[in-house]
Amino acid sequence: MNKRGITSGVLLMLTLGAVLLCGCAHNNGGNNKVGSVSQENSDKISDADGNDAQTKDTQYIKLQEEEMMKYFENIKLTEALKGFGFKNPLMTQRLGADPYALVYNDRVYIYMTGDIVEYDEEGKVKNNSYSKINKLNVISSDDLVNWTDHGSINAAGPEGAAKWGNNSWAPAVAYKKINGKDKFFIYFANGGNGIGVLTSDSPIGPFVDPLGKPLISRATPNCANVAWLFDPAVLVDDDGSAYLYFGGGVPQGKEANPGTGRAVKLGDDMISLDGDPVTLDIPYLFEDSGINKIGDTYYYSYCTNWNVPLEATKELGINNADIAYMTSKNPLGPFTFQKAILRNPGVFFGVWGNNHHCMFEFKGQMYMAYHSQMLEKKLGISGGYRSTNIDYVVVNEDGTIDNIKASEFGVKQIKSLNPYERCEAETMGTMAGISTVVIEETAPGSGTGNMAVTEIHTGDWIAVYGADFGEKGAKSFTACIKPPASGEGAIQIRLDKPTGEAVGYLKIDADDSGRFKEITADLLTTITGEHNLVFVFYGEGYEFDYWYFK
Repeated sequence: MNKRGITSGVLLMLTLGAVLLCGCAHNNGGNNKVGSVSQENSDKISDADGNDAQTKDTQYIKLQEEEMMKYFENIKLTEALKGFGFKNPLMTQRLGADPYALVYNDRVYIYMTGDIVEYDEEGKVKNNSYSKINKLNVISSDDLVNWTDHGSINAAGPEGAAKWGNNSWAPAVAYKKINGKDKFFIYFANGGNGIGVLTSDSPIGPFVDPLGKPLISRATPNCANVAWLFDPAVLVDDDGSAYLYFGGGVPQGKEANPGTGRAVKLGDDMISLDGDPVTLDIPYLFEDSGINKIGDTYYYSYCTNWNVPLEATKELGINNADIAYMTSKNPLGPFTFQKAILRNPGVFFGVWGNNHHCMFEFKGQMYMAYHSQMLEKKLGISGGYRSTNIDYVVVNEDGTIDNIKASEFGVKQIKSLNPYERCEAETMGTMAGISTVVIEETAPGSGTGNMAVTEIHTGDWIAVYGADFGEKGAKSFTACIKPPASGEGAIQIRLDKPTGEAVGYLKIDADDSGRFKEITADLLTTITGEHNLVFVFYGEGYEFDYWYFK
């Protein structure tokens, strides 16, 4: 198996802070054909937020199929780390654990602990110590299968927003309208000893630390004896009031009722406490708070510990490291235990480890995001490195939740992708071999910025699912590329699958200017109807920013 994509990608990306809402937003500024081969002009490109970005050159090329076939006749495709058409894990270019979902402006944002692969002195993979994690990875989607990589939020550490913290684990995210403007809040664990909060005017940053200290610490009332002050969850209720849930750990001899779960009402500003945390009575609690409101009922969900005896399995239907839930009519409880709904991912994927989840509603359907170690299994490594999956949640009319079956297939695409709008190259359903990199910071030192596909080599590819070209169809393809300083590159467009029909080519000539430019080429045939799109790469040393069809 070719492991270059994840190994080089993880090592590169997890050192980069990068977040920009790139989404798919049409760019009219660099979309003009300007004559024959190699004629160029310059246009100002706007990003997804409508802001002027860097000036990019525009080039229109007209090539015959015979000229391009030489690049791809005997090409060997890089092996992907998940089967084509399978949706889990959500991304394979980077790791990402402890997922938390935020639904905002018809998109789902998934925030994750930025797992970093650790090595010993001999270069062998070590067990995940979690001690080096100070970034949070972010992806988003409007169709639940094509995910835009927004990079990493620099949360803690010397280069992070919260310089007092060493780590950033298990983010919980919410937004609330304050003084007439949507404000975004990330609650994160500084290891197991406190919870910080970051704020932003955007779901992808830049984020700042409004307090300069933890929001929750061992000095917080009723928190001194909580084994693990971590794993927050946050709920903004219908009336605008907000609540934070956190805690975990199992004191010796208290496996059945550890007493380490906490809940507290937040102040109106979302960065203060309105009262003291209360203790939650949670059977066999280990970690991983989750909170949802369905109708008039509050659902608290969590991961059970590794000390569940046979009698508890018979009585409560729970096993070691399951996801279970409780219900209440009050956001601060008391909560009544209901049942377990997701077995440990080891049951489904053969690799056992900690279990962490969140439930969210999107377009009238409930889903669960959770992590597993299926990606590290495919990489041939072992060390507790996690990646995020999504599967369906079924809530019955009586309010009960059905058992969830974790799967590699995942969920179905809920809307078609529009190929006529600007689509960021880092928006992918799957990929093989490439990585992503920040190319433009949005604020100095923030770690946020526009992303591009990088670490491209011959045979690598990226794919998006379900692009709808309609009845009229597309006749040309445009890509924004930073060409290689020497040599040459090319992109082949295939339909439906990595070995599918070739319908277009884009030649990339060397250019040592270091500038991005739009390159447009006629397609070999008009593309109509709905198709998966696969972009197969030849050459190396270039980067891919965005694309669209006309």
